[in-house]
Amino acid sequence: MFEQRREPLLPRHTFAWRVVWHVALASALVAAALGIGVLGYHRFEGLDWIDALLNASMILGGMGPVDTLRTPSGKYFASFYALFSGLLFVGAASIIVAPFVHRIMHRLQIDDEE
Repeated sequence: MFEQRREPLLPRHTFAWRVVWHVALASALVAAALGIGVLGYHRFEGLDWIDALLNASMILGGMGPVDTLRTPSGKYFASFYALFSGLLFVGAASIIVAPFVHRIMHRLQIDDEE
């Protein structure tokens, strides 16, 4: 996926497309996680769709739930969803940052060899 050590640095326009691809992939993962949260809050806590979206968005964004959870299954779901959201945030951030880190490391390697 990334260029190897001996290969030249990618041109800027190709690198820009790589960044766009990584941002799109991370956005798709976040959208899928938001969908899981909305369905879970609607199913386990019986919230309306808009309230389920609000709660899932707030947890996924790291803010915490808005509505008070009343059912044990809703509380279990919310706890696992919060842990999942934290890990997803780290993963999505890593996907977005990876092309930049690789380009910097690749540039340093090229400069070191010259």
